Amino acid sequence: MLTGAQDRKVVWSDREAPILARIRKLRSLDDEQRVRETKQLALDIRQLPVTPNKEALAEALANLVTEGDPGRQTLREVAATLAQALSEQPVKPDKGQPANAYVTLAQLVRYEHVDASSSDPQFAAAMDALKADDERRQTADFTLTDLEGKSWTLKQLRGKVVLVDFWATWCPPCRKEMPDLDALYRKFENRGLVILAISDEESGKVTAFLAEHKVSYPILLDPGRKVNELFHVEGIPKSFVYNRDGKMAAEAIDMRTKAQFLRMLAQAGLQ
Repeated sequence: MLTGAQDRKVVWSDREAPILARIRKLRSLDDEQRVRETKQLALDIRQLPVTPNKEALAEALANLVTEGDPGRQTLREVAATLAQALSEQPVKPDKGQPANAYVTLAQLVRYEHVDASSSDPQFAAAMDALKADDERRQTADFTLTDLEGKSWTLKQLRGKVVLVDFWATWCPPCRKEMPDLDALYRKFENRGLVILAISDEESGKVTAFLAEHKVSYPILLDPGRKVNELFHVEGIPKSFVYNRDGKMAAEAIDMRTKAQFLRMLAQAGLQ
């Protein structure tokens, strides 16, 4: 989670350590508490003195704020904090590619529609890379087999609204959104909704998990991560909704609530 601190020995100050502890507890809070705490954390991080740890904390918070629906103001505060930290303490490129912090900021701008920016060329490069990823996803096709042995091909589902969801059994946000996905599938299946949930794990682990967490939509296996790589999925959950013409109508870079999924489906003409 603290990607900005991976390549150096980290010493947390007396002001930074409590903030780190609060970030690590965010997932244990109920939704209303989590929104309030996230917003306050953004403001508290912004008040820290300029150190590399400030950027690391801002990036960690930004990576968590996209889980669910924190509201526009919270997203803006978190993005502003990350942008400020990067302006104060720029991060070096990673092997010629934009550092993760600039990618995270670009994702907030492109996918969560917040008003934030950075003058660092890495931010512009990250925005260009996200645009290129979306262009590939628009024309992507794949064939995978589900746990029942049935083969599914994305392009053969024209005429349906298709929600492609990348997930894993070990992923807490993935597990949290599964009941909502199942409820939506049951509601809209007869109106043309198809959910294809893709895991890159081995079948035994997925089967054992589903024995205790049953869902009614198809679970597809992606051995070798070929489809994950096709969609450039580096973090999960991620969801992509295709309309009945096979065009991508909506996408999510993290966990979504039922209301958020409904808005995504509405963008594909299903409501």
